[in-house]
Amino acid sequence: MPSPPASRSACRTIGLFSIAATLLYASGSAARTDGVVDVIIRGGTIYDGGEGKPFVGDVAIRGDKIVHVGRPGTHAAARVIDAKGMIVAPGFIDPHTHADSFLRSPDKAVRINAAWLHQGVSTVMIGVDGNGTPDVAADSSKLAASGIGTNIVPFVGFGPVRQRVLDQDARPPTPGELDAMKALVAKGMCEGAVGLSTGLFYAPQSFATTAEVVAVAREAAIRGGIYDTHQRDESSYSIGLLGSVNEAIDIGKQAEMPVHFAHLKALGVDVHGQAAAVIAAIDAARAAGVEVTADQYPWLASGSNLDASLLPRWAVDGGGEALLKRLDEPATLARIRAEMQDNMRRRGGAGALLLIAQGFPWTGKTLAQVADEWKLDSRDAALRIIRHSLEAKSRGQKGGGTAVASFNMAQADVDLLMQQPWMVTSSDGSDGHPRMFATFPEKYLRYVRERKVISLRTFIRQSTGRTADIYKLDRRGYLRPGYFADVVVLDPTGYAPRADYVRPRELSVGVQSLFINGALALDDGQATGVIAGRALLRPRPVGCAGKD
Repeated sequence: MPSPPASRSACRTIGLFSIAATLLYASGSAARTDGVVDVIIRGGTIYDGGEGKPFVGDVAIRGDKIVHVGRPGTHAAARVIDAKGMIVAPGFIDPHTHADSFLRSPDKAVRINAAWLHQGVSTVMIGVDGNGTPDVAADSSKLAASGIGTNIVPFVGFGPVRQRVLDQDARPPTPGELDAMKALVAKGMCEGAVGLSTGLFYAPQSFATTAEVVAVAREAAIRGGIYDTHQRDESSYSIGLLGSVNEAIDIGKQAEMPVHFAHLKALGVDVHGQAAAVIAAIDAARAAGVEVTADQYPWLASGSNLDASLLPRWAVDGGGEALLKRLDEPATLARIRAEMQDNMRRRGGAGALLLIAQGFPWTGKTLAQVADEWKLDSRDAALRIIRHSLEAKSRGQKGGGTAVASFNMAQADVDLLMQQPWMVTSSDGSDGHPRMFATFPEKYLRYVRERKVISLRTFIRQSTGRTADIYKLDRRGYLRPGYFADVVVLDPTGYAPRADYVRPRELSVGVQSLFINGALALDDGQATGVIAGRALLRPRPVGCAGKD
């Protein structure tokens, strides 16, 4: 898709200064707002984040709020952005990200979170896959004080909660230990978390029973939280995809809380074609009164690591040191290798595992290619990389190197899931996978423009208002007077991904302007360096000591 000519400024700006009062029509009504506004985005095609049809009009911003969305007028402002021919929409909301390498960087220039800004994203969720700290207040305060480019919404994570109490052990908690875990979740919720996140596929969270998860999740439920899950099995590793979907729904039923499936998919050859059955299970639960929703990324390759993809769960009981000892025991190693064979088959074989960790000799090669170079069985090549990472960590050095993009999804399943009325867009953005830099424009280009799987209005809805509704974000996700001024202006002919599996860190193009809390983060397609992100913490809920 060609970009617009370089000589054309898609969003021409005109500086206008006025002391006259400005008459604004709120969505065409007779409501008045007097005074000069800061910015008018004039004449764009407005998709307001809802179910309504787009229309041509103006969006006016004063401070950090939207004060007008409606028909064109002769409004005066300190700055006018000519958005004729552009799409104007709420800033996109990404409900499942791994943006920590940006947001927690010591470098302010990195903390602007450019990978997401250039996709038009104004708000990201953190602490996903069960990884969110229970120390929500301290962590959010530290991030906000350091200056971040996008808004953040934190989860309290089942992983850190369980590890604080049980370390890496594969055992059930005692009654006292379960109480300690519940108290940590309550703490995180009282400090503003949006809900409880779990990653039951990953050890040590995978060691928890359904009953344990329900008991802990209920602490989030009674404080108004959502249950957001990387479910236990997206394939055929343990209880199977459909068994896992039913488990997650049952957790929501028992805990009495909404359920949200993170990066919903049918992963691997054993479950290709099961998307329809997954949809049927979710639709049945919704019909029975359970709030069930999901997010999805528009890629056929998932992102994980060799450990989680190939190793049996019992092998990682007790953590890295325990795994290294098992790898040194010939009989145990033989058992691990045997179980790895079937796990590799599920993933489509060694040729379907692209090693994407940056800065290693194997970066950008498939596991099959590396095995050929090393003249090893592909399982032994994987174990060499895993051992390298574990031994580096044991020496106090940086580990890593095990990240993979796993080509394991069927296009028909991805298409069908994308068309559901309870689906929203997420990146699951992680280092080394192009989804970190390119998910939203990839979905727009491939699934809206080229293949017409969904409409443009559905794409906007799945990236804005519907996501805000699921997580009950306060005055976000819509272009409405009184809402926070998170606004994106993008070129419908130029909005496109540049990252791919070979070059995963290329910034996307086509976002002309992006406002975050009324501040201009992208101007004429370029990052301004403005740090305007906030920690969007929930108000202190019922059930928390010291509530006002």
